[in-house]
Amino acid sequence: MDYLKAFELVNSKFPFEGYMNTEKGVYFDIAKIARRNLKPGSKILDFGCGPCDKTSILQFMGYNCTGCDDLKDHWHNLSGNKEKILSFAKDCGIDFRLIAGGTLPFKKEIFDMVMLHDVLEHLHDSPRNLLNDLLTLVKPGGLLFITVPSAVNIRKRIAVSLGKTNLPRFEGYYWYPGSWRGHVREYVKDDLIKLSSYLDLQTIELRSCN
Repeated sequence: MDYLKAFELVNSKFPFEGYMNTEKGVYFDIAKIARRNLKPGSKILDFGCGPCDKTSILQFMGYNCTGCDDLKDHWHNLSGNKEKILSFAKDCGIDFRLIAGGTLPFKKEIFDMVMLHDVLEHLHDSPRNLLNDLLTLVKPGGLLFITVPSAVNIRKRIAVSLGKTNLPRFEGYYWYPGSWRGHVREYVKDDLIKLSSYLDLQTIELRSCN
């Protein structure tokens, strides 16, 4: 199935109305990069998959997708939302693993690609240990696919020049219930160059997208 048909199918099934309509370009970029680098049938792990919106598009495009998340964001635990996510993942044929603690429930070197989309900026600790653990799950010659928001995009630069923040909205942070699960440290291009070097990885593609 091509990307557009996969997106339309997922959007029609997705249990949270309007959720996917704000990031159509992001879904297209992820699908395009997956198609360019992986054959259909390849095994993909989407770490920190949340409600499996991105995972499900790749699943319907012909990839064999596994998603994992702790589902502990505040909205995940509102009435019935976790159950909706798990039911949606099952309906799409995704192997969803609910993770707890620091243990990854997978054998070594079984995935052609591990993805982390909008995950690293939420970590309170260095990503070093997590990424090294995830890389043990990737087959030799496999891929690590990371997307993060830019700390210095034009919108944020303008906001700072006007005395506003380039961080998450203060009211969202101030009123957040329980432990903060929002952005802790956003990234710039040089961070990702160094990250790839520290992990001893070959960079295939590194770019900004809107």
